[in-house]
Amino acid sequence: MRLSYQPAALRRVTDPQDFGRVAVMLGGDSSEREISLLTGNAVLEALRRRGVDAHAFDPRDVALTELTAQRFARVWIALHGPGGEDGTLQGALDYLGVPYTGSGVMGSAIGMDKLRTKRLALAAGVPTADFMVLQGPQDFETAVARLKLPLIVKPATQGSSVGMTKVERAAELASAFAAAHAFETLVFAEPWLTGSEYTVSVLQDAALPSIRIETPQTFYDYEAKYFRSDTRYFCPSGLPASAEAHLASLALAAFEACGASGWGRADFMMDGSGRPQLLEINTIPGMTDHSLVPMAARAVGIDFPELCWRVLETSFTRRPAPPPAGRP
Repeated sequence: MRLSYQPAALRRVTDPQDFGRVAVMLGGDSSEREISLLTGNAVLEALRRRGVDAHAFDPRDVALTELTAQRFARVWIALHGPGGEDGTLQGALDYLGVPYTGSGVMGSAIGMDKLRTKRLALAAGVPTADFMVLQGPQDFETAVARLKLPLIVKPATQGSSVGMTKVERAAELASAFAAAHAFETLVFAEPWLTGSEYTVSVLQDAALPSIRIETPQTFYDYEAKYFRSDTRYFCPSGLPASAEAHLASLALAAFEACGASGWGRADFMMDGSGRPQLLEINTIPGMTDHSLVPMAARAVGIDFPELCWRVLETSFTRRPAPPPAGRP
């Protein structure tokens, strides 16, 4: 049985039994396993508190075919990084016919790829900083001349700021490239933006209030995201109403351009003129006590169990595809 995305099938659920038996997919084997376990266990506890028949399911240890063998009705995907957030899992679930939360194959794959996200965002009129793909030392001099110092070097398809390095001197480019290249072959550089960082969460394809982020770290890195207690978050962010509406419209446009759906987050940095520049979209953001989507949801009166419930509702948009024309 193949699944298709049918956004009109989204519905509000009042009875937890309507969800059936739910697998909370957590852990996995990516570089973000640690955060996935935190996210998944928090979601699992929240759903159970609301009466959902939810169970932990770690695909590192259990074959995906067990989803059908154990009669799971749907999956709450709490996997971060490659293998869970990049469309491969979504494709497997489509093939198995097991509905799941959030974006499908295309939106997940594009959202995981920062380079393709930036290219599609630009085509849709969403501003993003200039960038240059780095294939090796032969590109370093050109990158410095074009992007200027300081700049930031990133692997294209890692989340949680894994493998990212700020470069302040040309001599640092080699080590920054090596750090990113250790995770994957596709590496790029961007100018270092000096303005404030903002994030806009998306829930059931509507924007939540933006959050302004301040960190004493060089940038909002892995430690600042998940473990440091001195990262500061402002929600409401302090933007004027017109700027808030503009940022929300950019977030939704970026999601649409990438084919993302259901829930997630779009991250922005302000440039020197105070204009937002898209950094990336995130189709399965963290759901820990430091996480941003729960913070934005609280600002509009949605507590954590209700947020997890509403994300689970997005699984109803994955429905059996109609048979091809001419076949029963």
